[in-house]
Amino acid sequence: MKVTYYGHSCFLVETAQARLLIDPFLTDNPLASVAAADVKCDYVLLSHGHEDHTCDALEIAKANDATIVANYEIAEYFGAKGAKSHGMNPGGGHDFPFGRVKLTIAHHTSSLNAGLNPIYLGVPCGIIVEADGKRLYHAGDTALFLDMQLIGKGGLDLALLPIGDNFTMGPADALDALDLLRPRLAAPMHFNTWPPIAQDPQAFVAAAAERGHIVKALNPGDTLVV
Repeated sequence: MKVTYYGHSCFLVETAQARLLIDPFLTDNPLASVAAADVKCDYVLLSHGHEDHTCDALEIAKANDATIVANYEIAEYFGAKGAKSHGMNPGGGHDFPFGRVKLTIAHHTSSLNAGLNPIYLGVPCGIIVEADGKRLYHAGDTALFLDMQLIGKGGLDLALLPIGDNFTMGPADALDALDLLRPRLAAPMHFNTWPPIAQDPQAFVAAAAERGHIVKALNPGDTLVV
């Protein structure tokens, strides 16, 4: 399993049978390492509705004839706009040709057009991908929650965790999340895109190491093999 970081919370996960794009936020992301038009994928996985996780989902899905996988409301929303979609909900899993996707709980919100006319798009989720004999957890935007110990119970090869604070877990809570999840490897996400979520990822790496965790801080465009 090959994982490439595109910035913010967006990752391309390449398995033996498919390319999965998670939470595409590229066009309006000042730190994005790739343009939406250049992304090739077979599936688009979305953790929740906020624009910094979905803004390029429709364009990319249509351009690639890719299937959007998300909670039921998000899947129906983009399905009504012409995308192929597969709706799910927390606790549910589905076997796809490349492997299995399961949605977990996440403590956050989920909407589009938040201003005066918000469109609420179901509950936020975390995403577990099982493929090529590996197990990846993308936590989405979430606060710390004790049930993370259940997510880690099946073993995790890679955990992708927000550390930005303000909207999600900050570094201190993300360290506690590592204690609950016990992944073989972790990488921080959802940081440094804007001033309110500015963090030092290398400080997080060092603090995690003191607790016995291996964390790799990725720059946009970096790739790792799980």
